[in-house]
This record gives sequence, structure tokens and C-alpha cells, in this order.
Amino acid sequence: MKLYYATGTCSLSPHIVAIEAGIALELERVDIRKIPRITETGADYARINPNLYVPALALDDGTILLEGTAIVQYLADLAPASGLAPPAGTMARVQLQSWLGFIATELHKVFSPWLFHPEYGAQAQDVARSRLAARLDYVERQLGDGGQYLLGGTFTVADAYLYTVLSWSEVAKVDLGAFPQVRALLASIGDRPAVREAIRCEAQRQAQ
Repeated sequence: MKLYYATGTCSLSPHIVAIEAGIALELERVDIRKIPRITETGADYARINPNLYVPALALDDGTILLEGTAIVQYLADLAPASGLAPPAGTMARVQLQSWLGFIATELHKVFSPWLFHPEYGAQAQDVARSRLAARLDYVERQLGDGGQYLLGGTFTVADAYLYTVLSWSEVAKVDLGAFPQVRALLASIGDRPAVREAIRCEAQRQAQ
């Protein structure tokens, strides 16, 4: 399988999940700074994902999977013993999907585009940061005292996604100081070997 990715974007999440699951992926970087968007092998990315954003996952049979929340669940289900996603049909799986939806709509889509496009103006960015603070307060309360991961004691694809999105906080000038449980969770995730490996791999390829 091949993962189309761009360094510093949400495509880090499925990359982490694949390493956690022990799934080998071919990586192909997409230049998202230009239109038309061209991959490192010279392919027109619009032919792969007409929406033009990453990630996209090309399966061995030629099927292209889009949307990060779907891709991470697909990868997790390929390696059920990894525990990265609870079994389909369980309440735990529904709770996982609830977190993925929350991260996608209430966090990811507030960071991007609002905080990554200064042309929207300072007022729009202030509103975005205020909204993020309210949503992060919800995450903080759900974690409680000493809650290790979003679904309790087991690292899941939702944690990989949350880590990826909140890794943008420093660049986007989002202050996490009021959320000690969130910061502890991010530190714990950042120490995982798979996370360090995914980041190292993408940085190394970017430098080539």
C-alpha cells in the first residue's frame, strides 16, 4: 500500500498508525504548496485525490481511500491484535468514532484553515483560538485526573489523530498552558517509538 502524505499535515496520523500496527507502507510525498499538486514521482495528485489534500491511501488492488479518519480505522482493522481500534459493533468502537469526529470537526477544522491563513485577519484567528480553548477544555475534562488515553488505558487511532492536530499548537500560537491533562497526554504519545519513527522518517525524507 502507498500513503500519499505531506510533512506537517494530518497525514502524520495514518503514518503513525501504520507503524504502530506493523504495516509496511510505501510513502509518496505531495507538494501541497503549489497548484497543480505534484507528487515526488511527478504524478498529478488531482488524479489520485480530486480534493487535493492529504492523506490518501492506495491499496494493492488500486482502490484509493480518502479521509484520514477512515484510513486510520482501515489500517487498525488490518491489525486487530494491535488494539488500535475496538472491534466493529461494540460501544467502544462507537466511542472511538465519536472522538475521531470531534477531533476532525471541532479541532482540526479550526486549526486549518483559520489559523494557517493570516489573510483571514486577526479577528478570525482570535475567534478560532477562543473556540479551540473551549473544545480543549472539554478534552481536558474527559481525560480527568491521570487518564492516559482518550479511551482509557489503550492507545488508539484517536490518540494518534489528536496528537497530530495538537502538534500544530506552537506554530499556530495556541496556548495549551491551561490544559495539563492534554499536555501530559501529548507528551506520553510523543514518547511512543512509532510516533518518533514516523516524525523522523518524514523529516529525513523532507531533507533529501
